[in-house]
Amino acid sequence: MEPQEWNALVEELAGRLFVELEASGRHVHVTREQAMTLFGHGLTEKRPLSQPGQFLANERLRVIGPKGEFTNVAVLGPERPEAQVEISLTDARALGLEVPVRPSGDVRGTPGAVLEGDKGRVNLSQGVIAAQRHIHLRPEDARRFGVRDRQTVRLQTYTARPVIFENVLVRVSRDFAPYAHLDYDEANGCGFQKGDLGRILP
Repeated sequence: MEPQEWNALVEELAGRLFVELEASGRHVHVTREQAMTLFGHGLTEKRPLSQPGQFLANERLRVIGPKGEFTNVAVLGPERPEAQVEISLTDARALGLEVPVRPSGDVRGTPGAVLEGDKGRVNLSQGVIAAQRHIHLRPEDARRFGVRDRQTVRLQTYTARPVIFENVLVRVSRDFAPYAHLDYDEANGCGFQKGDLGRILP
């Protein structure tokens, strides 16, 4: 077997057994109207992200809480129907907020914050969360792993400090690419490095 064929076989087998891990840093999602207020225009793409159709925007924000703030915070596009600020629990303490751990998009009853761009400010009455760790899968991936949309599973990390994460949310869509997303608290806790893998446990 040629080296190229061997490498392709190894990659195929790894894809059947493991899911690649990614660390998700603090970031903000905004609506079209909010982008116009904050930047004077809609979001512009800097580079694509691992999830199809998603991108890191050129625009950056200041996120201001009751006790602290973060500058140069990443904004992800495209624009959404509702704003959302995703931070770690460590970030929340620095801002002076008590935030719940929620699936992305579930912002009812959550704390707010002030967003400041180079053209204006937006006062969010809600929208700040610590995102629940989760796994993006396509339908064929979900069938292969024997899981379903909105199921919670355990995730074994093959990292410098291996751990088993509980209550990992599975999200299934044809629009996804297969990755497991951890926030920086979780990624640092398990010693994550880019390219590390995880395995969904029964």
